[in-house]
Amino acid sequence: MTKKTRAVLSALLAEPDKELYGLEIYERTGLLPGTTYPILLRLQTAGLVCSRWEDVDPADPRRPRRRYYQLTDLGLGAAPAKLAEVTGLIGLLRRWLRWMPQPAAQVATSVTSTRN
Repeated sequence: MTKKTRAVLSALLAEPDKELYGLEIYERTGLLPGTTYPILLRLQTAGLVCSRWEDVDPADPRRPRRRYYQLTDLGLGAAPAKLAEVTGLIGLLRRWLRWMPQPAAQVATSVTSTRN
């Protein structure tokens, strides 16, 4: 799962009971619309997100309709696990990268200096 997909899932998961329209999602994630909408489409195809078009407001018929997105029940169950998997994997990699075996010369020097 990409960082951008995680950002979209996190935005939707922040308020799971609320429907968000595209502008709200890309403002919360900092992603561009051309990135956000394909991610939402992929999440919808996977069954994690559902969407609906709003009804036209008779008071302002010139304003375009908004498409609202919300996590499905499947998405509510899967999103935290998917985010935790990635976070756990990243944490594991970071810990592994911090632990670097010392070169043999450094080990020998440190052992010699402790004996003196």
